Amino acid sequence: MDQLGIIAQDILEEVRNATRDTLGVSRESFGDGENKALDILQSWARKLELGSYRDPLQNLWIHLKSDPLTDASIVIGSHADSVPQGGNYDGLAGIVAGILALLQLRESGQILATPVRVLALRGEESAWYGKAYMGSLALFGKLPVSELENRHRTEPKTLRQAMQACGSDVSLIEQGKAVIRPDEIAAYLELHIEQGPVMVAREWPVAAVTGIRGNIRHNRVLCLGETGHSGAVPRWLRKDSVLAMAELLSRLDEHWRVLLQMGMDLVMTVGICSTRPESHAVSVIPGEVSFSFEVRSQDAQTLKQFYQLMHDECERIEAARGVRFEFDRKIETAPARSDDEWLQRLCQAGSLVLGAPMETIPSGAGHDAAVFANEGVASAMVFIRNANGSHNPYEEMDLQDFLLGTRVLTQAILQSST
Repeated sequence: MDQLGIIAQDILEEVRNATRDTLGVSRESFGDGENKALDILQSWARKLELGSYRDPLQNLWIHLKSDPLTDASIVIGSHADSVPQGGNYDGLAGIVAGILALLQLRESGQILATPVRVLALRGEESAWYGKAYMGSLALFGKLPVSELENRHRTEPKTLRQAMQACGSDVSLIEQGKAVIRPDEIAAYLELHIEQGPVMVAREWPVAAVTGIRGNIRHNRVLCLGETGHSGAVPRWLRKDSVLAMAELLSRLDEHWRVLLQMGMDLVMTVGICSTRPESHAVSVIPGEVSFSFEVRSQDAQTLKQFYQLMHDECERIEAARGVRFEFDRKIETAPARSDDEWLQRLCQAGSLVLGAPMETIPSGAGHDAAVFANEGVASAMVFIRNANGSHNPYEEMDLQDFLLGTRVLTQAILQSST
């Protein structure tokens, strides 16, 4: 293993050990684990003779000491937090890749037309406070002030309190003030593990990302019917909330199938589903069921179309079954397309590094790159093959694949300066 590989392995393992939580790692957004990760990354920056600083929101920036910090820069970024008991590479790998890219650029001796900085973002995961991209949205002054009152998933504290505890200037969010303007960023590049099985199945070590799916979601939908005795109420008089929900999901699954046949990009998920534990029983017709709802697509119109279909089906089922659907706050995240020029540049760099054409793939998961792209920053991503999925302790990124991806990033940046 070369020196860059040793550095990468050492950083990844030090952060893993400091944030270990049973089988996986927990780096809570604006919490202890994220703080430890950022402290370790900043310590490594000093050790590697790189410059670093924290912005008013406590994101970590790392740069070459020769960078005057006055010009618009190419930013290589990713997030430092993780889901509870998640994997070590989700987010962290992209920050470490940026550090290695800085070392390679310094070693090349090439004078860059545009400086390069690494950005370790806080608060990308929605698992802790119910909102994704908290750090990157706040960076541009776009985090709604109402989100500051979001409650922690298990503890009696709000996002506002967590951000204040780690030193973030919450007044900037309250005033809608940006820490950085889009025109101060020449491009945003992000390396990330693929969080699905496609690249492993197709044996692609590295791929360029064409775009990032947006989503519409409800954390909680209630279907309200009427509780009854399972043996005493005939079918025609029942208002069974579970059967109503099942009919809704069956109809939506059929719409999904048809839209896919029409060539549309779409995925739908109901990840949470439960009757009331205080009263449910084998002999009780359920009068209430709660479930989550999420739809994702690379196309904003497809999202809107499917969301409207869902509401139309709810109305039909309400009329037919005598139930009622109630929705909590709708959460929307816009889809994003990769910048054509940077996508082409990454593919060209990939062909040089891999010795074969580099494949492209859409991202089903969300990433901070979507926020930068939707702010008008030229953005693109590199995916690294990763076995066993993501958001679990069993992520399995091969270090050699990771080093290839880092070289692709570096080569693309060098090409942009010629």
